[in-house]
Amino acid sequence: MAMKSTLSRRTLLKSGAGAATLAAAGSLGAPLIAQERSLKIGSYGGYFENSLKEHVYPKFTEATGIAVESVTQPNSSDWLVTMQQAANAGNVPADLSLYSRDTMIKASRIGDILKPMDAAAIPNLKYFDDYYAFEDKAGTIGVGAMAWFSAMVINPDEVKTPESWAEFWDTSRFEASLGISKLFNSHFLDVIAATFFEGQETFKTKDGIMALIEKAAEIKPNVALWWSAESQMEQGMKNLDIVGGMYYLDVAGLMAADGFPIKPLFPKEGNPGDYGSWCLAGLSTKGGEAAEFVNFSCDPTTQKLMSLMIGTAPLVSQEAAGLTDAEFAAVSGTPVIHPAYEAYLDMETFIQESWDKMLAGA
Repeated sequence: MAMKSTLSRRTLLKSGAGAATLAAAGSLGAPLIAQERSLKIGSYGGYFENSLKEHVYPKFTEATGIAVESVTQPNSSDWLVTMQQAANAGNVPADLSLYSRDTMIKASRIGDILKPMDAAAIPNLKYFDDYYAFEDKAGTIGVGAMAWFSAMVINPDEVKTPESWAEFWDTSRFEASLGISKLFNSHFLDVIAATFFEGQETFKTKDGIMALIEKAAEIKPNVALWWSAESQMEQGMKNLDIVGGMYYLDVAGLMAADGFPIKPLFPKEGNPGDYGSWCLAGLSTKGGEAAEFVNFSCDPTTQKLMSLMIGTAPLVSQEAAGLTDAEFAAVSGTPVIHPAYEAYLDMETFIQESWDKMLAGA
């Protein structure tokens, strides 16, 4: 996942709406009497973590008096292993952490790694669709934090705007010129399912999965780069070695704002949308503080702040967030392709091995 702002802080502050947003975010509540209240919050590192530390955590501390210690976490799958080992040792590296939906499902199946949160203490959940409050038999173990998209991207100076993902399979237009993620679970298979098959239903059988992978094999002559790090795709687009592919919506927007010839698109099938959730560590004793932060995060004002300052898609409606059409288009769009999370967990080995054999040409 990549998290980079599509709008600069300077651009935001130039507008009255932006100034109002920052002022409103700081007035969500009066600071409490100074006391030793704190919370360790894990988040993906780099630009994303730095943006939370600069724009979100100070507003939360100002509103509640709860100090935040930022903890750098890797991708949620590796972090789950770290948290499981820490729990076995009786440690709590972070009270709250960000988990993708598939990792959250995995944690729920393992049990005891996550502790349910008190939904009654998170009244701002009313702004969210039920989909973003993940519940298992223990209770609400995850609440949506923010969303992001992988999108179709093109160099608009080099190619005509495609209307469908299917056009990327046209060798007469895209031979050896596309960049696609090398990871089996980067949701390119979900794109194929939505474009050529029956969506998530296709993942329910091994035959369906093999049909998806065989379709992926057909695009290989058109792929110049199977990238494993976002910097590879970024450089390929900047060097004009690649004229299209699949990349992060927020990063593509940032590159376009910096003058590079890249344009993110929402074709007729849509783009894969994913999201992260705040989850409470099973051994954490900071359930009250965590609920206050999650409630703060769910507030439409905070959702807007994150969209404008970090480039994430809001989990509340555009209307609730108060985003203009241009602001909303910079971070979100429709239709949304929902990944087949359960299949990636239940048939992970089969999908990964079949995907790797396809890439290797076997």
